[in-house]
Amino acid sequence: MKAVVMRGFGGPEVMEIAEVTTPEPGPNRVRVRVLATSVNRADIIQRQGHYPPPPGESDILGLEVAGRIDALGAGVSGWNPGDRVMGLVAGGGYAEYALVYAEHLIPIPETMNVTTAACVNETYITAYLNVFMLGGFHSGQSVLLHGGGGGVNTAALQICRALVPDGTIIVTASSGKLERVMDLGADLVIDYKAQDFAVEVRAFTRNRGVDLILDHIGADYLKANMKSLAIGGRLVVIGVMGGAAAPVNLAHLLVKRQHIIGSVIRSRSVEEKAAITTAFKENVLPLLSGRRIEPLIHRIYPIESVRDAHGEMESSRHFGKIVLAVQ
Repeated sequence: MKAVVMRGFGGPEVMEIAEVTTPEPGPNRVRVRVLATSVNRADIIQRQGHYPPPPGESDILGLEVAGRIDALGAGVSGWNPGDRVMGLVAGGGYAEYALVYAEHLIPIPETMNVTTAACVNETYITAYLNVFMLGGFHSGQSVLLHGGGGGVNTAALQICRALVPDGTIIVTASSGKLERVMDLGADLVIDYKAQDFAVEVRAFTRNRGVDLILDHIGADYLKANMKSLAIGGRLVVIGVMGGAAAPVNLAHLLVKRQHIIGSVIRSRSVEEKAAITTAFKENVLPLLSGRRIEPLIHRIYPIESVRDAHGEMESSRHFGKIVLAVQ
């Protein structure tokens, strides 16, 4: 099969298209004929050599797929060859065929095309897991989402507005994206390059702070994030683009009764991912099926242009998802 392979670690130039062995589905897995996949920030980090796949998983890039079931492994029931599906994978998405655990599959709604389906799993499941299942966001609360133009945060903004209509949503974004983020339903958008977001959050909340923060920056934002949290607030860290190590003011943490939660999906067990997928199908998939929320596609590249797609993401010019069309 055709797949994107890496000749070492580094910039986009280490990737190329090559012929590799088509994988065979083992027990409880299906083989999906991939029609589209998406570029995620984790793919960039893996390409640079800092985010290896879990043991036993494909070292081909790609964390989500959309397409049709091609073959069933032993013990799989409830699915048939030809079914339109999307799903999370721990690796292998940048290829014509990928293996997916049956319990991680989601049927593609009739109202959704395959290209859009390729944008759902990594970003919308990540957003739902961390904002709702771990972050506990609920009616009357406030949330701060960092990086308003990225896939996870546009997804989080949409889900928050749909599931918690009376919630307060504050987003940080760059100057060229402020109006588009506001149009998605944010109550306040902060230009993180020109404004101190901690000062703006405290002012907007009348010095109370927010109940929840979703952050992918890490160390560089830790101090300001803690200043932005309300008493009993939760900081969910899903990335470390701004560094992994930072001092923590434990006295502040204790007095404010704040929580810092670290979270990734990729390294979780098959059973954990299945439970997360089930909760997502119950609570968010109906919103997607009914088109109450809709993934935002920045640009679609043919998989042969994967280097350009990675360059686009690294430039941070994108707003929404970058898709790779495999067919």
